[in-house]
Amino acid sequence: MTATSVERASSTRNTVLIAVFAALIAAMGLIPPITLGIIPVPITLQTLGVMVAGALLGPVRGMLSAVIVVVLSLLGLPILSGGRGGLGVLVGPTGGYLIGWIPGALVTGLIVKYWAIRRSSPAMRYVAVTVAAIVGGIVVIYAIGVPWTSVVSGLPLRTSAIGSLTFVPGDLIKAVITAIVAVTVHRSYRGLLR
Repeated sequence: MTATSVERASSTRNTVLIAVFAALIAAMGLIPPITLGIIPVPITLQTLGVMVAGALLGPVRGMLSAVIVVVLSLLGLPILSGGRGGLGVLVGPTGGYLIGWIPGALVTGLIVKYWAIRRSSPAMRYVAVTVAAIVGGIVVIYAIGVPWTSVVSGLPLRTSAIGSLTFVPGDLIKAVITAIVAVTVHRSYRGLLR
């Protein structure tokens, strides 16, 4: 195999992985959202897809999967939970959480690639990947989503922050699921995380 054909195969593999995980994130939007009424942001399963994309594909490819979903949804495809899509989502109270998916996947991937997956003990790898998913998939996304919701909906920042706490238990479960999936997959496919 020549160097060019190896590069082409690697590029094709990367493109396929990015597309598959973008499709996974979009498919998780088929699960109906749960609206709490405390703040105008529903509970969705799509953040699990964002966490898993970053943890499995690494920072760049995981982030690109999230970028594809965000761009397609802003172009009007109804791929967000509840069949939402279009620019109205961006200017709505959930827009910050949506934009937060991009750095959320990036940060999750960075922490997993350069720290979490390198832990020598299997138990510590699970804990470390859970921490990576919490930092990228909760802290980073909330850091953008909470102030965005406050500004767009006119809620005080404190109210928006307190309201977002209702998402934390579910998001912690998503982080644990991400760790179980990522550590298991990386054990079998060591070259996946690049």
